Amino acid sequence: MSGSDVPRLTHVRANVRDLPSAITWYEDLLGVQAQGHWPPDAPTYAHFTLGPTQFALGRYDPAPAVGARFNFEVDDVDAWWERTSPDTDVLEPLQNTPYGTRKFTIKDPDGNELGFVQAKPG
Repeated sequence: MSGSDVPRLTHVRANVRDLPSAITWYEDLLGVQAQGHWPPDAPTYAHFTLGPTQFALGRYDPAPAVGARFNFEVDDVDAWWERTSPDTDVLEPLQNTPYGTRKFTIKDPDGNELGFVQAKPG
């Protein structure tokens, strides 16, 4: 397969039950404002531009089964750990891994898993 035949992931979406609450939760966590609210008069969708990829939220009622996992590569995972609130649902606390990264994993209010990962220097 040539390089031009390899697909590039540019957009992922987490399904949520309460879109306005999810937008606020993710804006607080990511420090980025949601964009692309659609449809404008009664949004069921919004996205965040994170580098070359869009991370989107879609409202579904009732929400389909959850259990999605999203990993975000960050430059300073300790700073991201400090951004979590005391009531954050932590699956894996901040830790060094045996495979050369430093990471933590939390859940959003709808049960989707969010991993924050930093490659260890050296």
